[in-house]
Amino acid sequence: MRAAVALVAARGATAVSISDIAEAADVSRQLVYLQFGDRDALLLEAALDLAGRELLPQLRDAPEDSTGRSRALATARHFAAHRSFYRAMLTGSCGFALNRALDSLFISFNRQLAVQMLGDSPEPGAADDLAIYLTGGAAAIFNAWVIEGEDPLDPEQFADRLLRMLLVVTGAARRHGGGPGPSPPTTNTPQQSHRR
Repeated sequence: MRAAVALVAARGATAVSISDIAEAADVSRQLVYLQFGDRDALLLEAALDLAGRELLPQLRDAPEDSTGRSRALATARHFAAHRSFYRAMLTGSCGFALNRALDSLFISFNRQLAVQMLGDSPEPGAADDLAIYLTGGAAAIFNAWVIEGEDPLDPEQFADRLLRMLLVVTGAARRHGGGPGPSPPTTNTPQQSHRR
């Protein structure tokens, strides 16, 4: 796994073959194919291994704070430290699968946050919906930052940026009592006004 991460970080995802990974890991190509099936599956597993080995323990051990800054900063530092790898993965053939896999890693943390934000929400499933919304929104911002952000990436600044967005969402949830938002305002379209 580490060999795949190092090769992708150095060359990019499209320039790394199964043969390259097998040689760097000092194993046979056949073993790699037997274990993973194809190159994209191996690269996806390497990304999940990296996140599971380095990022998740930091998130679990992060001090509890009311703003979530410690977790946001740990996440930003991880992605900044491994930017070349994640950039190559997110812009390669594994991009969609990697986003889905990372979403599944972060959803439980965001569900805890959603429960705190909503309190005793009267609507079943609201915390799950908000967790999915938070996870997807944060993923889009992270992707743009990792792929297009200026060098060097600034994890402190990015964590603050994420927290500003969270404040907007939290404020909206509080204004609406933690439950579903108000119905959209009714407006007359030109067709409706002609019918009167």
